[in-house]
Amino acid sequence: MPTKINALNTPVYVIDEGRIKHNLEILKGVEERTGCHILLAQKAFSAFALYPLIGSYISGATASGLYEARLAHEEMTTGRHENHVFEPAFTDAEMAEIVTICDHISFNSLRQLEHHRPAWEKAGVSVGIRINPEHSTQDHAIYDPCAPGSRLGVRRCDMPDHLPAGVEGIHFHTLCEQGAEPLAETVRVVEEKFGPLLREAKWINLGGGHHITRDDYNLPLLEETIRHLKDTYDAEIYLEPGEAFALNAGYLVTTVMDIVDNTLPILILDASAACHMPDVLEMPYRPPLKDSGMPNEKAYTCRLGSRTCLSGDIIGDYSFDTMPAIGDRLYFEDMAIYSMVKNNTFNGMPLPDIAIMDENGDCRVIRHFDYHDFKERLS
Repeated sequence: MPTKINALNTPVYVIDEGRIKHNLEILKGVEERTGCHILLAQKAFSAFALYPLIGSYISGATASGLYEARLAHEEMTTGRHENHVFEPAFTDAEMAEIVTICDHISFNSLRQLEHHRPAWEKAGVSVGIRINPEHSTQDHAIYDPCAPGSRLGVRRCDMPDHLPAGVEGIHFHTLCEQGAEPLAETVRVVEEKFGPLLREAKWINLGGGHHITRDDYNLPLLEETIRHLKDTYDAEIYLEPGEAFALNAGYLVTTVMDIVDNTLPILILDASAACHMPDVLEMPYRPPLKDSGMPNEKAYTCRLGSRTCLSGDIIGDYSFDTMPAIGDRLYFEDMAIYSMVKNNTFNGMPLPDIAIMDENGDCRVIRHFDYHDFKERLS
């Protein structure tokens, strides 16, 4: 039965369906105005209950391996539902299944391309090569595929003068939560280094990391870049954003379970950075929190931590107009991306429920996790 967000059991991820539709309208507009193909990168957002909705707006999905490819094949059944996949290396068993469910495969190396040639040639799948432009435009080393020593993509010095037989596409993915300006800059570098190969390609995949639905994103520059590539190389253009689909479209609702005093008040929550929002520790990343401020900005500054035994399981320091109390609910925002797809059960922490909130504010829980979800991951 539908309920309101403040009556859901916590912790719980709440996906804002109205905001998802808002983002989809923007992405659909880019497709319609440029003729490009936009694909959902499932590594950021894999809430497949919404795949029929997503597929009705855009061209399909892209996967980082067999399981994501299967998920898109099974659940994104509306629209054109193209199914693309990239992975640094595929096993023979994986490739045997992938060629039956994917229409585009991007290989990370010439060796992998040739090793799996018998499978993809027989299946008639369109294949491409991921290139490494060796041009970094970001500061997050962990997410920079152009850094020295990167394992992702083939450098120009390691590519032949012509695309290998049967190869129809070129794929590059270099961005992370970035605007159109770094993309345009990267495209110029790719053209300088790989121009003759681009002219041989039937499709060019610009990868992900495009924050297309962010309020300050430069849509005209993105569309100008896409049209330039289409017109110059007579190729189909693909983009694989992930975050853009669910940007600002979700909450993680948590309850204050206890308060510990040590230099400052420390709120013990039923949600965890390590378990439920790993990017907080990995990036690191400070999630926005509804009705809060930076430390010392408001009257009461508190540290937000989890009930796991990990000393560093700290979400961050936030300030409030009134002092939070045990039993209060806190609403972390922008929690649809890289949360549900990355969470874990360290310490036996329960996984949050997953709910969808419609445009009227009514919520329905679409997945509840319990002890068996913890146990069945183990042996």
